[in-house]
Amino acid sequence: MLVRAPGARRAAVPTTLLVTGLLSALLTAGCGQDDDPSVAAPSTPATSAAAPTASAPASADSPTPAATASTPAVDREITVTIAKRRISPPTGRVTVAKGQLVRITVTSDADDELHVHGYDLGARLPAGTPGSVEFRAEKTGLFEVETHESELVLFQLVVR
Repeated sequence: MLVRAPGARRAAVPTTLLVTGLLSALLTAGCGQDDDPSVAAPSTPATSAAAPTASAPASADSPTPAATASTPAVDREITVTIAKRRISPPTGRVTVAKGQLVRITVTSDADDELHVHGYDLGARLPAGTPGSVEFRAEKTGLFEVETHESELVLFQLVVR
């Protein structure tokens, strides 16, 4: 039993601790979303299988056609076609600047899967249907872009 002297005030320490603990718990519970945009979930997935577009097909001589009115503007578009295990344009290096928005579109004559190493992005490639990945090139280095089933290296992406 606690005995208080006449005129003594009640200690405020338990109330202060209770309020501090309550505020701390509320602030922690209210911070479920990080303000850092690199941590926040994107509004659209980084990888997707693109539906065929009505735009004219790119020629084999032009691996980076300009964006059309029906596609979002990207800084660099890379288009690859695979037919009978032959890659067009031929395997080589494609250089992009760090920070550019890149779209890679691949059409294969056989079911496969596109994969961009280092960025861990991929897209399904149903036979005859273009598949695409779109991403901001934030990591510098040399990254292989390949197919998984047929194990073909399509090109090496250089980000500087």
